[in-house]
Amino acid sequence: MEFLSLITFILFLVPATSSSSQHVNNLLSHRKIFLKTENTSTTSYAVIFDGGSTGTRVHVFHFNQNLDLLPVNDTLEFYKKISPGLSSYEDDPEEAAETLIPLLEEAESLVPEELRANTPVRLGATAGLRLLDGNASEEILQAVRDMLSNESSLNVQSDAVAILEGSDEGSYMWVAMNYLLGNLGKNLSQTVGVVDLGGGSVQMAYAVSANTAANAPEAPDGDDPYIQTLVVNGTTYDLYVHSYLYYGKEASRAVILNVTGDSANPCILAGYNGTYTYSNVEYTALASASGSDYDQCREIVLEALKVNETCSYKNCTFGGIWNGGGGSGQDTLYITTSFYYLVIQSGMVDSNKTSATIYPEEYKIAAEKACQVKYEDAQSTYPLLDEDVLPYICLDLTYQYTLLVDGFGLDPLQEVVVANEIEYQDSLMEAAWPLGSAIQAISSLPTFKRLMYFI
Repeated sequence: MEFLSLITFILFLVPATSSSSQHVNNLLSHRKIFLKTENTSTTSYAVIFDGGSTGTRVHVFHFNQNLDLLPVNDTLEFYKKISPGLSSYEDDPEEAAETLIPLLEEAESLVPEELRANTPVRLGATAGLRLLDGNASEEILQAVRDMLSNESSLNVQSDAVAILEGSDEGSYMWVAMNYLLGNLGKNLSQTVGVVDLGGGSVQMAYAVSANTAANAPEAPDGDDPYIQTLVVNGTTYDLYVHSYLYYGKEASRAVILNVTGDSANPCILAGYNGTYTYSNVEYTALASASGSDYDQCREIVLEALKVNETCSYKNCTFGGIWNGGGGSGQDTLYITTSFYYLVIQSGMVDSNKTSATIYPEEYKIAAEKACQVKYEDAQSTYPLLDEDVLPYICLDLTYQYTLLVDGFGLDPLQEVVVANEIEYQDSLMEAAWPLGSAIQAISSLPTFKRLMYFI
């Protein structure tokens, strides 16, 4: 679905949770919990497919009448992922749709039979499908629509399957994070901003003042408006949201390698000579004779980010994009998804942590170390990294530091929270946009019309 330039969220009750700005002790994401079981006639389910660039994941959520989360079997959320993503089936849309059937069947089995007809099912395709040429993405989406219509007993609306615009992804992520932290309905200074680094794109979302929103510039042609307005429990929020296509973790490698073309790239570990494929395009991944070098790599990354591109506004991020003006809604910043995965895989944060307070400077320190590693030693140095990622550890760390500091303008010593899961009701919940989408989907049901609606 596509957001209107003005959207209004109304939630009559939001859950109270504990803050996750401190380090969170590791809990199993599928640990058993023991909550009071409610009559299913007073509860609702939602099934959300996240069609990402590297794979498709299905989420099943269960809510009570106040939009508090309830268990799905013995966990607060069910999710399962398959790879590769839908965009890998550019030449075979029907096969793309068929890969989802096992996920659909497992998700449906978790929904009581008497509730399936009223359980909304959605698929939001993200950056991977946005990047396909021609009609390929629409053909895949239509094949998924046909599959759901033929195979699913769930509630499939006309707009259930669509490319999720970047601003939608950012807004849903902001809602999900602040929902889990118990911030919705509070003053904007008590909310948190979110930077979500996916595979194909990166989203920034945070609440700004009404004055900032009123004076926001027009977004570039083809982009969604910078500001989206929402109301939560009588509190109005103006959200700055922007999505940067091509600057997700996997996509950024292609952009960075493209700077050097067929020549050696100082971001590639010494001793590696190969190719990198993204969105069906092959790029040369060739190490310099002297190996990777942090300072030289950073110069390449700065060029790829277009940090010096002309900016028409007082405050910009990179590529000439307005940065939202800053403010208290950005004072506490959560960085998620690939930011989190990299700090775990590189050893910056213990693997038993699902959330940690760090500084952007730590990415730089890790990058300087990584750029001195030879490819032949990378596996022993970084045992948590997959083999196909090893040549790019210098590149990835340098990119993420440069993105945060030069791209988004963070102070290298500003505290940020890198997070994957948030403590909620004595369990852990993944902070991801499907939860925000599920809240909206549930609220579209007749019994929830007054809880949340779009204008």
